[in-house]
Amino acid sequence: MGKRNTGLCRDITLCVAIFFCMGAWFCQGAWAQERRCITSKIANVRSGPGTNYETLWQVETYYPILIVEKKDSWLKFKDFEGDMGWIHGSLVGDAPSVITVKSNCNVRSGPGPVHPIVFTVERGVPFKVLKQQSDWLEVEHGDGDRGWIYKPLVW
Repeated sequence: MGKRNTGLCRDITLCVAIFFCMGAWFCQGAWAQERRCITSKIANVRSGPGTNYETLWQVETYYPILIVEKKDSWLKFKDFEGDMGWIHGSLVGDAPSVITVKSNCNVRSGPGPVHPIVFTVERGVPFKVLKQQSDWLEVEHGDGDRGWIYKPLVW
């Protein structure tokens, strides 16, 4: 009978354990980020998880966010510019939403450049996504304005 190499078994076991630990770490990080949106007309973004923290800025309905941490009923998020802040969970919902990342984005009456422009928006305007057709999104602003926007113009 040959001698068994227990060192190799230990090395393989260690590698498998490291692999699973790294997987769990990644799942709590970037892969686990949850895309949500603001549901209230105006919401305060705070520097920490509570109303006693400073208000950093305000966001409007359908503003999309990526949740990166949860603490009690507060959510830490990252936005389309990479800025981070805290918001109360009661002000957040699951509706699919986008925000314009370019200036002078045309919102059209149909899905394509041949359709007339309904209105034009600046960078940083949030919308709820109603449906998608190819690279075009039918969107609705918080004030009720609707139309189609080219997907590469939004985050």
